[in-house]
Amino acid sequence: MRYWTGLVVGVLVVAGVARWGGEDAPVGEAPSEAALAIETAPESAALPGPAIGPVLPEPAAVPAPAPAEDATDWSRVVGGGESLDMLLSEAGLDAVTRARVSEALATEYDLRRLQPGHGVSVRIGADGMPREAALEIENGVRIEARFGAAPTVEVVPPALDPVFFAGTATIGSSVYAALEAAEIPTRFATDLELVLAGTLDLRSALAGGETLRVAWREHRLGDRTIGEPLIDFAQITLADARYEILWPDAESTLTRIYRDDVLVQIFDQPVAGARLSSAFGPRKHPVHGFVRMHSGVDYEAALGARVRATEGGRIVHAGRKSGYGLMVEIDHGGGVQTLYAHLSSVNAALTEGVRVAAGDEIGRVGSTGTSTAPHLHYEIVVDGTPVQPLTDQRLRRAEDADPAEARRVLDRARDALDRRLAEAGAGGAGNEG
Repeated sequence: MRYWTGLVVGVLVVAGVARWGGEDAPVGEAPSEAALAIETAPESAALPGPAIGPVLPEPAAVPAPAPAEDATDWSRVVGGGESLDMLLSEAGLDAVTRARVSEALATEYDLRRLQPGHGVSVRIGADGMPREAALEIENGVRIEARFGAAPTVEVVPPALDPVFFAGTATIGSSVYAALEAAEIPTRFATDLELVLAGTLDLRSALAGGETLRVAWREHRLGDRTIGEPLIDFAQITLADARYEILWPDAESTLTRIYRDDVLVQIFDQPVAGARLSSAFGPRKHPVHGFVRMHSGVDYEAALGARVRATEGGRIVHAGRKSGYGLMVEIDHGGGVQTLYAHLSSVNAALTEGVRVAAGDEIGRVGSTGTSTAPHLHYEIVVDGTPVQPLTDQRLRRAEDADPAEARRVLDRARDALDRRLAEAGAGGAGNEG
């Protein structure tokens, strides 16, 4: 029996060889071992000896990855009197391509604001066409454009490292002079006056000899200090009371003012960590030059910083308005509306009638309309009349009225100030965090 089985197998093998090697076979091409193994596997399983598993074909070869495209990186710092078009020409781009790059970057930045010290960089492919272009503008912010079928542009804030400081000053003739003598940033004199504007007239309250303790932070990008110092916490002891102000940090939006341990004022701001830069009330307009009513408050913030709704409501306007530039208005009911102006962009989902919740992102900080630099103009309007955003209580959060929680927040701020002062006294003005 084994003889006949072997004979049959031999015939089949020969037949298989003949078929692979016959007239239908390509010239000069022999059957592969894998092909023969697949043809003979069923019969081979009947042969005596140990069982042999099926032989599978070798996997197809994986193609080698395509080599990375050769590209040239070009960059330069903007000099006096230079325009973006001049620099792109120096990079080797033709007029049509320069216009395309400029148009893309201009969707997020007014190129008329380009100034010495800004940076321009371009990545150029082997075909001479740009793949990427970027502007590095104020405070390390980058406007980045990528060119494919259609350009994409985004504002990229820098990743900054905070450094914390603290100091004590004794007030004599003025807060400004006291800060200068104590080597504390003098801009904090304006910060204190602005934040206390609806609670206390600081200048008239001073008699001399008051103690001011301050905690603040700066931001570093490598070895560069980016932006202005930001005040975190201040204690000022007057003859009849002690006032303490807790500003929001990079993640918070609430400013709190305490008088003798009691929370007397709280307000929410639409941009986390931003600095109050202009108060509500009459002022000399920075563009027009004459005194007029400033119907809101301004927050100094980086271009592209997220702007959030301070309270839930219904969108009544999302678009451009004379003077305000790109803006959003939200109706909160009861005759109360909030307004957010000079935006660089608006959340695309916002149209008239859409509802938003407190904390929802509604746009990004810009400098559209009548504006001299990136900032957010914020208003609260009641029955058609603007009111002081720092003192109006209509949008005050209920959970922040808890006296016990307010005291815990204050105690944490005091402890942090004490630690910073102790560290500064041990031989350093600040510590990285």
